[in-house]
Amino acid sequence: MENISVMEIEQQEIKNFKIDLITKKDQDGSLIPLLQSAQESYGYIPEKAIYYISELTGIPAADIYGVITFYAQFRLKPLGKNLVRICEGTACHVNGAKRILAALEDELGIGVGETTDDGIFSLQSVACLGCCSLAPAMVINEETHGGLTPDKIRKILRKYRNGQKN
Repeated sequence: MENISVMEIEQQEIKNFKIDLITKKDQDGSLIPLLQSAQESYGYIPEKAIYYISELTGIPAADIYGVITFYAQFRLKPLGKNLVRICEGTACHVNGAKRILAALEDELGIGVGETTDDGIFSLQSVACLGCCSLAPAMVINEETHGGLTPDKIRKILRKYRNGQKN
């Protein structure tokens, strides 16, 4: 198996976005697929992608921006290195998810939907993580953490800040 650098992968993703721009630019209803392609390629939708799409489709950049901000699936800023998703489903809610969310926001210095200035953490709230027996729970990247308390939150986040996972 040949070694492929991250840069080569990113260049291929951007190339795929540009191919999508060319092939879909004249199709009715192509805006959402083009925005999805841009986000897949860049990890978010950068301003330059909005202008590329605007130029090729004839849709004003302001209208494209309006679509991006209307749909929760789209991001205008890159996610942090570690994506923290806090569950606010019923089991987590009755077991103190609001208190856990407050501890996360306090410890990270950001709110839901934001990324820390250092780019280490992004915080999202989700309706359910599907691990109700661990309530209250959160997932950082692909790792589930349950039975959370504010103290446990601080310890977990400290490990991620120091580059450890567990």
